[in-house]
Amino acid sequence: MTASVHPEYSIEVERLKYILNYMKAYNEQIIKQKSKIDKDVEYSITHYNSDNAEQFNELMINTTMQENLNQRVKNLSKSLLKPYFARVDFREAGNETVQKLYIGKISLLKDEDNEPLIIDWRAPIANLYYEGRIGEAMYKCQDGVVKGEISLKRQYTIENAELKEMYDIDITTNDDFLQASLGSSKDNRLKDIVSTIQAEQNRVIRADMWKPLIVQGAAGGGKTTIALHRIAYLLYNHEDHLSPKNFMIIAPNRFFLSYISEVLPDLGVENVLQTTFEDLAMNIIGTKFKIKPTHEKLASFVEKQESFSEESIKLTRKISRFKSSLHFMNILRRYIYEIERNFLPKDDFRIHDVILLSYNQLQRLFLQEYSYLPFMKRMDEIKKNLTNTLRQNKGRVLEGVERSYDIKLEQVRSSMKDCPERRKVIIELTEDRDALLEKIKKESKTPIRAYMDKIKAKAPFEYYKEFMSGKEEYREYFHKYIDDAFTMEVINYTNEILEQVMLEVEDLAPLMLLRYQIHGLEDKFSVRHILIDEAQDFSLFQIYVLKSIMKSGSFTILGDLSQGIHSYRGIRNWSDLSRYIFKDEESAFLTLEQSYRTTVEIMEAANKVIKNLENEELPLAKPVIRHGEEVTVTELSSIKEIATSIKQKIEDAKKESFKSVAIICKTLQECKAVKQYLDKLKVKTEFITGHEKEYSGGVVLIPSYLVKGLEFDVVIVANASKDAYRKEELDIKLLYIAMTRPLHRLYIYSLGVRTELLD
Repeated sequence: MTASVHPEYSIEVERLKYILNYMKAYNEQIIKQKSKIDKDVEYSITHYNSDNAEQFNELMINTTMQENLNQRVKNLSKSLLKPYFARVDFREAGNETVQKLYIGKISLLKDEDNEPLIIDWRAPIANLYYEGRIGEAMYKCQDGVVKGEISLKRQYTIENAELKEMYDIDITTNDDFLQASLGSSKDNRLKDIVSTIQAEQNRVIRADMWKPLIVQGAAGGGKTTIALHRIAYLLYNHEDHLSPKNFMIIAPNRFFLSYISEVLPDLGVENVLQTTFEDLAMNIIGTKFKIKPTHEKLASFVEKQESFSEESIKLTRKISRFKSSLHFMNILRRYIYEIERNFLPKDDFRIHDVILLSYNQLQRLFLQEYSYLPFMKRMDEIKKNLTNTLRQNKGRVLEGVERSYDIKLEQVRSSMKDCPERRKVIIELTEDRDALLEKIKKESKTPIRAYMDKIKAKAPFEYYKEFMSGKEEYREYFHKYIDDAFTMEVINYTNEILEQVMLEVEDLAPLMLLRYQIHGLEDKFSVRHILIDEAQDFSLFQIYVLKSIMKSGSFTILGDLSQGIHSYRGIRNWSDLSRYIFKDEESAFLTLEQSYRTTVEIMEAANKVIKNLENEELPLAKPVIRHGEEVTVTELSSIKEIATSIKQKIEDAKKESFKSVAIICKTLQECKAVKQYLDKLKVKTEFITGHEKEYSGGVVLIPSYLVKGLEFDVVIVANASKDAYRKEELDIKLLYIAMTRPLHRLYIYSLGVRTELLD
């Protein structure tokens, strides 16, 4: 309701004024502290003396304080416009005092008595707002479970430090406050959802960090934004031993990263690693390769160009599925095992003719003692062994040589009378002894280097080429899983790519595994938790490699199997992750079935399409009760007519102050055809081809296979004809994805008769 109508409006206005005044004073105090620290840091840098350890320590402390103060000033400045969004009145069991808890994006305590003026939404007690109801309630904290009673839950809309709306609520689902939030434009929705986090979303955010978390989320269920809020929550609750750089977000493409780029800073989190799997792979492999964009292969399946026969498309899919499988991973591990067995030279480590460490002893060290390390790291340990062994035994070898010559000299002295011949023999033996001792001393300076020089570890790409070379000994590894004919198809297909010094995404996990097992990662990987968005398009092999590198199961994996357009290589069942990848950990599986993005009418139309998959294991998205216009399907006879009507829809959207419109065509070719007519009609669009790195909003023209994960105020499907979308898995998913992108309006056109998927 409008805030001024509420009976406690004046009380809340006074409270807001008090909080704002306190925050302004506190902000000025922090700015003064920051100014002083800035001067101290600047002085320390300009007068830096590298020999002064005390000065160095002071500089490090002040730099850390400077970063913290910078963040606090930034957070406070944002919060001055909207200091909090909710209130919970809670009385702890056994206590007569009712705590009035105001919840916001930061925490704020009174200096005088540490009274909490604002509770950070990530604090354990804030869970009362997200999951508690009026009456008996509880929350978990470090001290255990705290029980009590909630007597009030209130939500606020505060804009530019002014109280606009307030609602007293019980359950945070389907209330007026949520409706108002969902009705806003896309620009505001992605960043400001903290106040409307629902119970099922809250469970995802606050799930145990150290157990693998797998989330099946409906289209519009808020997977991406909830995932980002989860990182903010985990950082807040583990700040004592984790930093933002210990967290990594892996997104489907750079365009998507641009789309979410402002969310984490808005949550007060900076410096979280954000990357794509391809970029991460290049960083780990250590060599830059040209990677064939994943959307190009998918486009070849969707476009079905004349250059690709139906059979070649089927074969490409089959090869991609196999190379993404755990079978292929096991074959590669067999090859790595052979590299491991033959990694050491088949030589003893010796000085002169004395064996210091036999080949068998060295193999035992390499294969057993240091088996937990990458091969080259094992060699570092073996080098230490060689160094210690040489140091301990060099004197013994020299003494042995001297002893053997002493015996020879004694034999000469005892068996020959003193004469020139005897003296000559003794001199020769003495000279031989001294020469040999000198030779051994000289040799003992280089045997370690000589031994280590025999070990030549190739680059991962060279190993991979050898593995895929088609040699009979390597082909045999495949025959446990596939016949020789298909083995050669896989090998020939891969070599065609590799000969161009190019890779496909299916080649990256094998190369990462080779790099990790043989060379190690040095200091490239300090990540403690990985969050994967759109994970249904990841293969089990990819996630296995990430888990191996991480050496832990601290993952958040989110996706929607209904949107698995890369299912030819991606995950088809979430249980496979628990069964094969996280079998040693107790993984958690949660669902986000509620869809908050779009209206009931749009979601029902989209659900009608996805039902064509006839997969009972895929839960249908449940829309929040927010109604809008009926979805229209308009059949026209030409692209020119469609483009003309689209122009009118765009103009209507602008009149309604909608800020983002997507025109979605099935294929890139179709996009080009539509764009020609839109250009003639002077309709400005940003044409997305898959190579873009930034998202600037406005009107975009985009093929169906690039739109996953994005959302827009208005979506126009340019052609949903019976020829464009058939009753096939990929077509069903592409149309479903296109139809679940809008927040408010969905218009569908058909060039001729509409697809049966819409009936």
